[in-house]
Amino acid sequence: MSDVESAVGRITPRQFHQAAGVEDWRVLGDGAVAFFRTESFAVGARFAQAIGELDGLAEQHPAVDLRSEGVTVRLVTCTDEVFGMTGREVDSARRISAVASELGLVADPSVLKTVQVTVDALAGPEVVEFWRVLLGYRHRAGSPEDLVDPQGRGAPFFFQQLDEPRPQRNRVHVDVWLPQDQAEARVAAAIAAGGRLVTDEFAPSHWVLADPEGNEACVGTCGWTGPEPTGRAV
Repeated sequence: MSDVESAVGRITPRQFHQAAGVEDWRVLGDGAVAFFRTESFAVGARFAQAIGELDGLAEQHPAVDLRSEGVTVRLVTCTDEVFGMTGREVDSARRISAVASELGLVADPSVLKTVQVTVDALAGPEVVEFWRVLLGYRHRAGSPEDLVDPQGRGAPFFFQQLDEPRPQRNRVHVDVWLPQDQAEARVAAAIAAGGRLVTDEFAPSHWVLADPEGNEACVGTCGWTGPEPTGRAV
């Protein structure tokens, strides 16, 4: 058993992607995600049932989204201490991919994404509490200043502490996490659709874009495994 597989604490996206047998999966946000195309809803239902019958997997509470065109599976460890990935996600990803292979299902990473809402705040705790009550969310294990949907359906909320007011820029924006081989094309498409590039200083880790009225969004590759960012500010 490798060090990654036996890890009980958090592992990095790079560690996950360097493990063998997880080629179907991409790290987006806090967890590993895969989408398997199916020829019908019934085939997808059989796949979901087979996932549910895997020994020990129920303890990880995998999020399985069943649609007529395919099945999306998200793996994330959620305890009082950890909200993210451990070595268990590597093992579970391999086992789920094996089940998919037995059913003749093929993964399609090109459709994967994770959306997160980021709020820049001066009065952090007060702002967090407002959004927690409004959304019915709970504090995120490991970083209780952030919020997650207890049902695992809604976008997580991430709060960035400001040291001073930031005029002339919006303080709420959307983060879109994509597979690293899809991000640059999505950035180009968004710019072609009327957006503009605010900065690519941290690319290919992430790009900051704005819509025609200046509302910002970030396109990120949480699972980036290539060289360190070498982009430039614009």
